[in-house]
Amino acid sequence: MKVFITGGSGLVGRYVSRMLAAEGHRVTILSRSPRVSPDLHPGISYLGGDPTEPGPWQERLAGHDAVINLAGAPIFRRWTARYKRTILDSRVETTRNVVSATAASPDRSLHLLNASAVGYYGFHGDETLDEENGSGDDFLARVARDWEATAGKAADAGARVVLCRFGIVLGRGGGALATMVENFRRRPVAALGSGRQWVSWVHLEDLSRILLFLLERGELRGAVNCVSPNPVRNRELTELVARQLGRSVSRFPVPGFALRLVMGEFANALLEGQRVLPRKLLEGGFAFEFPDLDNALKDLMRESA
Repeated sequence: MKVFITGGSGLVGRYVSRMLAAEGHRVTILSRSPRVSPDLHPGISYLGGDPTEPGPWQERLAGHDAVINLAGAPIFRRWTARYKRTILDSRVETTRNVVSATAASPDRSLHLLNASAVGYYGFHGDETLDEENGSGDDFLARVARDWEATAGKAADAGARVVLCRFGIVLGRGGGALATMVENFRRRPVAALGSGRQWVSWVHLEDLSRILLFLLERGELRGAVNCVSPNPVRNRELTELVARQLGRSVSRFPVPGFALRLVMGEFANALLEGQRVLPRKLLEGGFAFEFPDLDNALKDLMRESA
């Protein structure tokens, strides 16, 4: 299969592109600064282009069997009004351009796996959420809703669309786990706010396997929660990461008001969270290699402790 990836230089994109190539697929990564990496797999090539702008890259996309759209500005930073616009536009404009390109594809059965986020559901406390639940109304929920609505238009051109709602992706070499480890090594280890808020997470290896699984399972369409079947509370996540680092957890959590002073509106995403389950994946027969956080962290932090 010929697979086109936007956002392929990020943590998820790098990993899944290598996994696809190892399985014999041909991968094209769209990049603003294409380069040839010394360890690049022969099945992977780079194409220059800005996914937020229409361009010649769209013609190349149309010659592929599948698209994995991962592009989007990071959310793990303080949100100004300007940066909130960047978060939205980097997702919606890229997706709009991808959808436009899929309409020109000669293959009317093209697969579009479009990234989204469990933030779609908004904040529901201890309520268990699956793909049947509706959208929330906070900023991230609205972003995810607009993002998914834009991707869904590819179905009008005959594409199969899967809306991949990612939880917190835990992997080596970057992302949320690397940030936690760095902070825990430099500062006292503490839960955030009450520590009771739910964290829906997924090991990078499982997430990459999920994307391959979805490429192969044409009957799965629409929203799919790409998370472990065992979400945890923030306090448990903090304790398990600390254990791997040989650190103890402070009895005093980071107060919510202090986190809001530093992180602004983004702090709400850290202090609230969602308890999300991957119902469609489990019903479809997907088997997680790392369903439990303790084993996932032991695997990911073997060389970090």
